[in-house]
Amino acid sequence: MTGLTGLTGPTGRGAAGLEPITGVCSAVFAYDIGFAIDLEAAERSLELGQRAGLSPTRRAPHYVQYRPAPLRVTRRAATIPLGAYQTAADVSALVYDFGAVSITFQVPISGPLESLLGLSAALSDNPELLAASRRRAQELLEEIRPAVGKASLADLVEDYAIFHLHSPGPPGGATTGESPLRFVARHRELLARVLRAETGRLSSQEVRDALASRLAYAPTDLVIIDWNAALLLAPPGEADDVRAVLEFANVELLEMRFLDDRLDETLDRAYVAMDRVTWRRAMIPGADAAGVAKLARLQVDHALLFEGVNNALKLLGDQYLARVYRMAAARLHLPEWDASVLRKLQTVQDIYEKITGRLDARRMETLEWIIIVLILVSIVMPFVVTYGH
Repeated sequence: MTGLTGLTGPTGRGAAGLEPITGVCSAVFAYDIGFAIDLEAAERSLELGQRAGLSPTRRAPHYVQYRPAPLRVTRRAATIPLGAYQTAADVSALVYDFGAVSITFQVPISGPLESLLGLSAALSDNPELLAASRRRAQELLEEIRPAVGKASLADLVEDYAIFHLHSPGPPGGATTGESPLRFVARHRELLARVLRAETGRLSSQEVRDALASRLAYAPTDLVIIDWNAALLLAPPGEADDVRAVLEFANVELLEMRFLDDRLDETLDRAYVAMDRVTWRRAMIPGADAAGVAKLARLQVDHALLFEGVNNALKLLGDQYLARVYRMAAARLHLPEWDASVLRKLQTVQDIYEKITGRLDARRMETLEWIIIVLILVSIVMPFVVTYGH
């Protein structure tokens, strides 16, 4: 059997869903473990850590790379059963400088195509896999804690599944193979159910939507991106860059959700701080200085985190990886999350300016009244002194 084709009958194809396939499924879990991470210090704390840059298998500009390159750490772990499959013994973690970590479990695939339905369902909201990923994130945090600013494992988690099925390679060794486009056309409904982790039948509209975002670079590869999972059809070793971009998009979604929640908390504090600006507090020097300074620090921290996430991976222009990223961002609604975060950052800025403006105005009015009183006293005092004599 070569790649996806697995020719079993006189027509060159087995029964629908029973064609043997090979590949690997990557179950990725993104966590936030701190405000920022000194990757050089973290690398010194780890024995087997190494920088993980993109390795494009297609022509791409030289600037298509992480800035800075994240740190990859691989550790041995107990396997976790997932229906007819199980995770591999190695679990990898990718550590980003803006405080995020992505935990990846690899699941070797070998069996009938229909078995992916069971694997996809087993991956969906799997408590054992989720607990193992969180435990690995916590262990990693403890290993590199001195290198992590404001270290804390957040409650939020963002998971994503990437199914990489080995399609036929370049002409010469698999020229009789079926193209990925034809393969998908023959198994549309089944593959849509795999992407949606749906054990039941899907409507034709749902099938079209699940398979709508697709992109191919060569006749032997294809990527289909959905909001819950992605399907890669490519020869072995020729989709690592695409998988890395999808993993980063999942991390970015986690960070935008985390930042959005943090901004909600900051807005609540800002509203409270604005209500506390009274005449009495305004007359006390430095009464609200600590609260206003804390609000300003939070505003700067959130802005730095937003810029750090958005500048970590530069993908510009129309090259293939840039289009993959834009498609993934659209499916994960990253533009909407970015807009929400920017809007809340602007709201925090507006509230901060109103608080400081109101404090300044009330202090100026207080000073004006003090000056008026002093003038009145200077006018009245001569008469009081004269009358006293």
